[in-house]
Amino acid sequence: MNLWEKITGSDMTKELKNFESRAKKLPADYQAAWEKINANLWPHSDFTGRNLMPILDGVLGLLEEAAADGQSVQEVLGDDIKGFCSALAGEEGAKSFRDKWREQLNNNIAKKLGK
Repeated sequence: MNLWEKITGSDMTKELKNFESRAKKLPADYQAAWEKINANLWPHSDFTGRNLMPILDGVLGLLEEAAADGQSVQEVLGDDIKGFCSALAGEEGAKSFRDKWREQLNNNIAKKLGK
């Protein structure tokens, strides 16, 4: 990735289009799960969203393998997709903006109080 792609985000646009084309090849219930996963993971992104690219790629790979094996979405992800996404983002170390701002605020207060 060169500097221009990093600044404009064109590399991510290409990767997201690739993810969508891969997702369209999945069965309908897997496509619905992919949309829910996408919606629930993005709040855990950093400013650019680059931290989610490997996570999204891994989840899509999991869905592709499970569909090829004939498993149902519930067998793979369970009933709580939001919980699945939270656990996944937490394991990968992805923090939401709220978490980052809370940590920054706590650090600033601690500095002001001399701790």
